[in-house]
This record gives sequence, C-alpha cells and structure tokens, in this order.
Amino acid sequence: MTDFLDEQVPGPAAGNHPFLDVRDLRVHFPTDDGVVKSVDGLSFQVERGQTLGIVGESGSGKSVTSMSIMGLHKVGTADISGEILLDGQDLISSSREEVRQLRGKRMAMIFQDPLSAMHPYYTVGNQIIEAYRVHNDVLRKAARAHAIEMLDRVGIPEPHSRVDAYPHEYSGGMRQRAMIAMALSCDPDLLIADEPTTALDVTVQAQILDLIRDLQKEFNSAVIIITHDLGVVAELADSILVMYAGRGAEYGSADDIFDAPQHPYTWGLLGSMPRLDRERTKRLLPIPGAPPSLINVPSGCAFHPRCGYAGRNGGLSETERPDLVDTGHRHMVACHLSSAERRKIWTDDIRPKL
Repeated sequence: MTDFLDEQVPGPAAGNHPFLDVRDLRVHFPTDDGVVKSVDGLSFQVERGQTLGIVGESGSGKSVTSMSIMGLHKVGTADISGEILLDGQDLISSSREEVRQLRGKRMAMIFQDPLSAMHPYYTVGNQIIEAYRVHNDVLRKAARAHAIEMLDRVGIPEPHSRVDAYPHEYSGGMRQRAMIAMALSCDPDLLIADEPTTALDVTVQAQILDLIRDLQKEFNSAVIIITHDLGVVAELADSILVMYAGRGAEYGSADDIFDAPQHPYTWGLLGSMPRLDRERTKRLLPIPGAPPSLINVPSGCAFHPRCGYAGRNGGLSETERPDLVDTGHRHMVACHLSSAERRKIWTDDIRPKL
C-alpha cells in the first residue's frame, strides 16, 4: 500500500514526503444497529502551499475524515486504523496529549457552524487569547494585542472594540472570520476548513474564500477544503478528492476533475451543478436515488445502485469493489469501466449535456 501511494497518489515529487499523508484510513463506529463504516479505506496527500478539495454528498465521510485528522473523536466512540502522517508523525499512534499539543499549533480547523463551535459565555477575544497562550508563553496583554491584530487581518471592522464582543453579537460572516482568526492565531502548517461558506450569502462566501486564499499564501499552509459545493473547490483547490460512501471515487488535479472527469458519480455531481459561464437550455441532471446506508453498504461498487453504466461490466459492479487506479497523469479513478469507455461516455454523452 505504501509503495502504491508513493507512486500513484497526487503529491510531491518522488523521494519527498508530503506534509500530510493519509493512508488507508478507516473510521468505524460500533452501534446497536451495526458498524457504521464512515470512512473505509481512504488515502490522500497534501503538500504545504497546496489546497485539496474534498467533495461529496452528506454522509460520504468528509467531516469524519477531518475530525480524525484533528483527533477530535471521543475516546471509545470510534475504531480508527490506518495512518495519518503529519510531517512524518503518525497521529493515530500518537497519544491524545501529543495530538492536543499539535492541535492549534501545527494544525487547525475552521468548523462548519462557528456559532456552535465558539463558546457563548466568553468574548471572541478571550477565546482567541486562550488559543494563542496555550502554545505561546506570553503575557495576556501581548496575547490580547495579537488577537486584535488577527481580527484586523481577517477583516473584522473596529477590532479594538469587537475583540470584547460575544459570538452572538457578530454577524454570520463576521463569526466565520473570527473563527478563521482563531484557527490561524498560531500560524498552523495545516488548515482544515469544513464547509466554511455554509449559510453565508454569496458576497460573503466570496470574501471568505478570498481570505482563505490570501492567508494561505501568507503562511504557506497546507489547506483542506471540505464541501459539497463544487463551485468552492473550483475557486480554491489544486487537487480534488471525490468521496462516496466513505471511500475515494476519484482523485486528481482540479483541471482533470473538471475538464475530464472519469467516474459516473463525478459526472453526476457536475451535472447537478448550475453553470454561469455558458447558456443553459436544459434542466440540471440530478443523481437518481439516495446515498447508501453506511451500515449496509452495497456490495461491489457502492455507487452501482445509482449508476446508469453499472450493467456494462459483466456484473463486476455488484460483486467486486473497485480500487483507485491511476489512469495517467496521477488521475485516479475507482470504476470497473475501462478508461477508453469512460472517456467515450464523457466526450459523447455527458459533456455535451453540461
């Protein structure tokens, strides 16, 4: 598995180690109804200065993956295996105290709902100050000055007074900016943004995405954007991982995923996304059916009950689970259709409809 990843997964040049290297990650939750296989054999890499977009429907395992990287699953609730290597250190085999020391300093996360992620009883400034002082031996006065500076850098107006405001006194966009300020207060090497623009209006969404891009350039951080919105990853991502039922369906550069996608599920995601760069004369193309239960994942290819091309491979889709295979130029696809057949379907059937 290691040799395959080193040769196949998009990442740094041969001989170099990626900053974040996730290998065969599995996160299973035992329940009374059965084992929920939220993540079931996921591998990807992110280098410093690069952005990975992880996309997929709700329940595909995106957020569970991010929580696993950050070490935020409660003790005893999840069975986690595989490797999560942060600059060579395996986070899964590390103690919870070792991971806690890394959290905030070397890796940080922007949560989906900043109102629930921030403590309602403490001012925004106090929460940034606490996050900063945990990893830096400074006086409170210096930490407060740093908190004001960070709020200013993320575009909070009047930061000297806003630093003493509570989360509920901020607007949605300002709370998200404050969450980014807190996450970046210790200059982390890895930033994970889980649905960073959810519930924000379009103008604020664009401002948040611009802010993440600018701060990444400033700090040279590795960034993971987790979203179901392909428009967000088109704006930010260098590479894209498409997840389905806890596994990777397609993985490659953003250009390859948008210009020459090869997995039927990716085609469905693109077909259900409105386009503003061309005239649309037809309705969007929704993916039929619903995501599978992660307790009873379909046999073979998990997508086959919803796939219009599952009958073209002699029944393999129903019986054999496909692995991510390199189709060339570090573009990986988990599909039983041949590369030639996928390219023909995309060129002749799918692309003309988008």
